[in-house]
Amino acid sequence: MTTTQPRHAAPTKDETTLVEMAWDPITRIVGSLGIYAKIDFAGKRVAECHSTSSIFRGYSIFMKGKDPRDAHFITSRICGICGDNHATCSVYNQNMAYGVRPPHLGEWIINLGEAAEYMFDHNIFQENLVGVDYCEKMISETNPGVLELANRTEAPHAADHGYRTIGDIMRALNPFTGEFYREALQVSRTTREMFCLMEGRHVHPSTLYPGGVGTHATHQLFTDYYTRLMRYVEFLKRVVPMHDDLFDFMYEALPGYEEVGRRRVLLGCWGSLNDPEACDFTYRNMTDWGRRMFVTPGIVVDGKLVTTDLVEINLGIRILLGHSFYRDWTDQETFVTQDPLGNPVDKRHPWNQHTIPAPQKRDFDDKYSWTMSPRWFDGTDHLPLDTGGGPLARLWVTALAGLVDCGHVRSTGHSVQINLPRTALRPETSYEWKPPVDKQGRPLSNAIERNRARTYFQAYSAAAAVHFVEQALAEVRGGNSKTWERFTVPDEAISCGFTEAVRGLLSHHMVIRGGKIANYHPYPPTPWNGSVRDSFGTPGPYEDAVQNTPIFEENPPGEFKGIDIMRAVRSFDPCLPCGVHMYLGNGKPLHKMHSPGTLNLI
Repeated sequence: MTTTQPRHAAPTKDETTLVEMAWDPITRIVGSLGIYAKIDFAGKRVAECHSTSSIFRGYSIFMKGKDPRDAHFITSRICGICGDNHATCSVYNQNMAYGVRPPHLGEWIINLGEAAEYMFDHNIFQENLVGVDYCEKMISETNPGVLELANRTEAPHAADHGYRTIGDIMRALNPFTGEFYREALQVSRTTREMFCLMEGRHVHPSTLYPGGVGTHATHQLFTDYYTRLMRYVEFLKRVVPMHDDLFDFMYEALPGYEEVGRRRVLLGCWGSLNDPEACDFTYRNMTDWGRRMFVTPGIVVDGKLVTTDLVEINLGIRILLGHSFYRDWTDQETFVTQDPLGNPVDKRHPWNQHTIPAPQKRDFDDKYSWTMSPRWFDGTDHLPLDTGGGPLARLWVTALAGLVDCGHVRSTGHSVQINLPRTALRPETSYEWKPPVDKQGRPLSNAIERNRARTYFQAYSAAAAVHFVEQALAEVRGGNSKTWERFTVPDEAISCGFTEAVRGLLSHHMVIRGGKIANYHPYPPTPWNGSVRDSFGTPGPYEDAVQNTPIFEENPPGEFKGIDIMRAVRSFDPCLPCGVHMYLGNGKPLHKMHSPGTLNLI
């Protein structure tokens, strides 16, 4: 059987002309991410890349035998950053298993919490982590010629964001000293407060349960949220034009930069922010209520939308092992042979997965990571979907589906229109996001566009939150203050939950037997984006995006920082990047070169 091949095949090259380099760890959150690359400095291109994760978590193992009602409390601990996304997905999963439909007000409160989480996390990552990759200090150390040009280039939207030149924007992003860097930190506090108003605490919600929430809903509660939301909206009216100016400049300053982090457009979005009017959490109606989400579920292949059906999406999920440290489970028990609609369920679907660790020495020709290889099977190929960091897939699917229209956000079938209301100092402002294309008109998924989408999705989340506040207040004014519905735990059930974590698609699959969890598998975006070469040899998205990325850095090999590689990887938002270390390997190079050591900014 054939399967999808990577967009970039590793160039044929005499191994002695390549230099092995590694960045490990790139992140210490939810597994340590390492990038191992072979670089052709003569050709100024990455020839080969392997992505590794050096930590085994094992949640799917110790979830077995637990009370299903504890699932969201346990799985929120999967991550110290987006634990509320896991808790939310687990609650959705449990709602299906228990056959419970929360009151509308409870769902609006969850939507407000999740929207605040998108705003919080995307802001702090974009301005305080990814933004550093484009700040003055970083550019001066990797591309001083670009900085000189930036200082001479007028910012097209200076009147909107207040920075006269692109160089001024870069200085504003300098860590700790930059004006915009510090302002973003203050804004992140506001958005964190918004989340806590809705769900008690962050990052592990204290008022979120199957059947709804325990939040006491009042006019004052939503007014407190709304006043903070408007401060954030005013901030966004500077953020969007500022980032457009910065990212557009990078294309102009470095012709060909659209190839950095580029891979074939294979995007997955599981949808998020349910419409309480439509969502009853039943599997039989999942296609319909999935399409009523305020972020539409779907899969994009080569820029085209191929499905928005959550049932089809669910049945197409496959967990391949490939080059990961696990033993196959095809000889183990099969939990589910048919879904509730009678459709056959594959042995490699999460409902049937067994986690059997097989630790061993890392070998890039054999096993080299604890990350499995999730794929989506379209009937012919096992597609290595990525999330575009989350926002790129969400906006692309929603734009093409044309199913969202709540006044403040609207999808047209070819774009997403975002309307931000008037704020204290700035008028009503509208933005439009369109799926990006390169100069030849081809669909474009690369480092810059993943980052740009993150900015626009902050605006999308804020505009959607305005609608959610209006709906929640209408419920309270109508005397509908109930936020939770009773339920009972069945002896037997199969269920699934779908949402979007900050970084992209998130699913939880559960099997209940004897009133206890018999099988439970959460799949966040990191295993999809950071997956290893699968059973067919197809690289995962990090690997594919870095492999064949051109090198624009001006430093010679002995002083190489790897900024273009870091931008490619970090554009996917691989949790929080901290503590990056760098060294030159001693296996393939023709000669050793002195390493410049750790670059603090990277």
